[in-house]
Amino acid sequence: MTDQLLPVILCGGSGTRLWPLSRETYPKQFHALAGTASMLQDTATRLVGISSEVELAAPLLVCNFEHRFLVATQLQQSNIDNARILLEPSGRNTAPALTIAALQAQADGQDPVMLAMPADHVIADKPAFHSAVQSAFRVASAGHLVTFGIVADRPETGYGYIQHGTDEDNGTFEVQSFVEKPDLDHAKAYLAAGNYLWNSGLFVVRSSVWLKAMKQFRPDILAACEQSMTNAQRDADFVRPEANAFQQSPSDSIDYAVMERLSKAPELGISARVIPLKAGWSDVGAWDALWSVRDHDRDGNAIIGNAVQHGCTNSLFLSSSRLVAGVGLDHIAVVETPDAILVADLRRTQEVKQIVAHLQKHGKDLAHSHRKVHRPWGWYDSIDYGDRFQVKRIVVNPGASLSLQMHHHRAEHWVVVRGTAEVTNGDKLQLLGENESTFIPLGHMHRLRNPGKMPLEIVEVQSGSYLGEDDIVRFEDTYGRVAETTGS
Repeated sequence: MTDQLLPVILCGGSGTRLWPLSRETYPKQFHALAGTASMLQDTATRLVGISSEVELAAPLLVCNFEHRFLVATQLQQSNIDNARILLEPSGRNTAPALTIAALQAQADGQDPVMLAMPADHVIADKPAFHSAVQSAFRVASAGHLVTFGIVADRPETGYGYIQHGTDEDNGTFEVQSFVEKPDLDHAKAYLAAGNYLWNSGLFVVRSSVWLKAMKQFRPDILAACEQSMTNAQRDADFVRPEANAFQQSPSDSIDYAVMERLSKAPELGISARVIPLKAGWSDVGAWDALWSVRDHDRDGNAIIGNAVQHGCTNSLFLSSSRLVAGVGLDHIAVVETPDAILVADLRRTQEVKQIVAHLQKHGKDLAHSHRKVHRPWGWYDSIDYGDRFQVKRIVVNPGASLSLQMHHHRAEHWVVVRGTAEVTNGDKLQLLGENESTFIPLGHMHRLRNPGKMPLEIVEVQSGSYLGEDDIVRFEDTYGRVAETTGS
């Protein structure tokens, strides 16, 4: 049987250092930061064009349950319709995520070689990456665990490091040790030594080999994942591991759970190998990293969106909704979203996570969600609010519909701006065209559907004593959300 290469895309993470653009409900992997496609979409298509010597399986994605429709929609937009999506009931780090992926990979009697890729990395040189993957595939097929180490070009304190030996086999080296993010002096020493690489978080391993290693080193994680997958629910779109069992799994990373322990267990016959990779890699972990992967003007500025500058050097300007202008700035990041603006020294952008921690501590929703909220049927933007009223712009995708629902504390006025709306209002069903409107009284069962072939856009005015998103009772829902209590 020919070995297959299974892309396993790990879609967890909240990207807090890229706040305010990246937030928990819409983290960085769903944004188009390095080009026109999102980072997830770039990752899902990264192996397109690899040598025919490698048989590619359909990708397998592991994502947060709350992000399931974002993942499915972005894959559909990239014309990827054969992927399988595993839904983590809660985050447990990369070792449990790869374990449930390995168990799913073997569900059909296969034993593919898995390429684990975080969904939020940039790799600019695809041919170089393909060549490295082919080498890793050959070594992993023989029963070893391979990672990629990024060839360091500066003393970086934001990455962990991998120390490797001199024993070379098929382009791979023996892993000697893993090193946590160092201080500047140690980072300079690692760069000078020449045998330290940045830890990429990319791994290649056969599914059975990974499960064998987990049984040896973390049988508690493996047991929880096995029980969770045994009782998983499977439908046409998603695989849903059983939540209670999965949440019993300890949280651990691939490095800690397995990679760092392999040298101490030679009886397993699994060695940890590393391939030096020079392919324009970045984890885009902070705003300075995004600045480094974007094109610059002659003064070293990276400009994204509606932004202008005068007399600025080596700075980043990102605009999401309005004009951003900079004068006389150097090494500054200016990031604008509709509800928050960040101004930071590009050399200190790792510290943005402290701002997010402050917002979380003080109960600010700005750490969690954007003003614009994505739903499986489209999106809404809360454009104005005040005492007892809120105004939303709502866009419904062609053929999509909101749930059949009612509210206890608010009434709603809907005005169609573009497209055609099919409105269920109590026991009445009506079609509304552009510039037409309707009123949904408090307590009325209602539904909004787009029967057309173009996006439906409406303006919704809510009024009442309580306007929170948890004031909703669902009766029917296309997306299986009847038991959920929030969202439209």
